[in-house]
Amino acid sequence: MLDISSHNGPKPRCYFTHAVLSNFIDYDLPPTKKRPFTTIAAQTTSHTVDILLPKSSLPKFQEGLGNGKGTFQYARVHMKLSDIIEGDFFNHYVKAGAYGWLAPGVHVLISGVGNIVMLSQGRPGIDPVYLLSEGMLRLEVNKVMYERMGLEGKVIPGEGRKHVKARFAIEINLRLPSMVRGKPGFDRVVWAFRNVLNHSVTWLFHDLEAITDGSGPIAVHQPLVRKIEPSVEELDGAVMFVTPGSLEQDDHSLATELLEWVTMAANLSPRLQRNDSIDSYLSKYNVTLPTSDGDAGGHPETQDLARIRWHGFAHASFVSKVFMTALKACGDDWFAISATSFSGEAYVILKTGERTLTWESLD
Repeated sequence: MLDISSHNGPKPRCYFTHAVLSNFIDYDLPPTKKRPFTTIAAQTTSHTVDILLPKSSLPKFQEGLGNGKGTFQYARVHMKLSDIIEGDFFNHYVKAGAYGWLAPGVHVLISGVGNIVMLSQGRPGIDPVYLLSEGMLRLEVNKVMYERMGLEGKVIPGEGRKHVKARFAIEINLRLPSMVRGKPGFDRVVWAFRNVLNHSVTWLFHDLEAITDGSGPIAVHQPLVRKIEPSVEELDGAVMFVTPGSLEQDDHSLATELLEWVTMAANLSPRLQRNDSIDSYLSKYNVTLPTSDGDAGGHPETQDLARIRWHGFAHASFVSKVFMTALKACGDDWFAISATSFSGEAYVILKTGERTLTWESLD
């Protein structure tokens, strides 16, 4: 792993890792404990997902995204936190495989129900922000709200004044058997949601077990359903690179230049085109990465590129399917995937041959 910051400096902002893919990969059941698959799974939701690949690989990639695999749906809905832990919504979407309640003192095992991910509105680090995923509810609030709620949480490290505890994070596993009516811990959560965090907020909602079409218990909240389809754009005549056989631990410069090239290509920058004639006063960028003849300033090869982009409320499971589709479609050729989260975190994965190069950016 390349630590791009010094040991005595501020918290690292970008981590670089490289890994070798297994000889055999089950495209229907990707690995869960190896990179870069762990990187994809760690970022629960993303608002923008990009795939960058050679234009020659585009038809096969699009074929792999057929039958609806390249689209997803999510809903925008207005709800209070208390709505999540009440009635059919709680039993159907949250208490998956856990104990729910029919009436005070009457508990039943709920099975065969859905699983959802929800993200509230709000500016990370400023406004209250809530995330529900796999039954785990994470609340990020300021100090005043935290002290009023009476729930246990942890301080969120800040980049400002070191000794001021500005924000707190509270994590509640709503699938625990104790998260039912009549239990003290759950009753405290109910009180906090009804007396402190009792305002209605806008949520992004995605059903992981079924098509998000606005049906089911969420229908009473009148969700606005949106269907996201990929947009395809092309960049012809882009100056290409040849990835080195290995990257040394302290070779920060080459890792940065590779990331810069991928980022500019994903943004379809004309600065990468061989025939680009931009005035050097406006842009001094040129591809200085190793080329096919080993000369960074020699006669680099060019290639026509394609970028496929999704912009919406994408879950990590969808990004994983897109990555596996590209892995199968491109074969030994290269491709890159990037995803940016709502909190500002992002990652870029460049696959070349049997290797993957991964950059993880922290907000």
